[in-house]
Amino acid sequence: MIEPGKLVRVKIGDLTLNAELYRSDAAEDFWESLPQSGTVNRWGQEVYAAIPLQLEPTAEDREVVFVGELAYWPPGSALCVFWGPTPASRSPEEIRAASKVIPLGRLRIVPTPDLDSSQAGDTITVERAE
Repeated sequence: MIEPGKLVRVKIGDLTLNAELYRSDAAEDFWESLPQSGTVNRWGQEVYAAIPLQLEPTAEDREVVFVGELAYWPPGSALCVFWGPTPASRSPEEIRAASKVIPLGRLRIVPTPDLDSSQAGDTITVERAE
């Protein structure tokens, strides 16, 4: 099990959310790279943005994620935030990435219906909150 760790702020357009990174090597590498910014794309109830970071696959990589989870998608070098079903989900309750992602952390308040207002073209920024 991945334990919670360092605090970050996630800004998407005008929305600011707090998140906690997991205690993992991948999350630590992400922390060391902060701040990170990119242009938002939408895929169902997921936002993702390409960022200049390369993370190696881990034993924790998975396709099914939790509400409010932050993850890194290696094929697109992208930061992802999930809050509901995606086109890959196999049921209305499942949140599934396009392929395996590296879990990085989780939003501190879920569910987060405000994320539905995010749009392609918005800017996402993740920065240290400590």
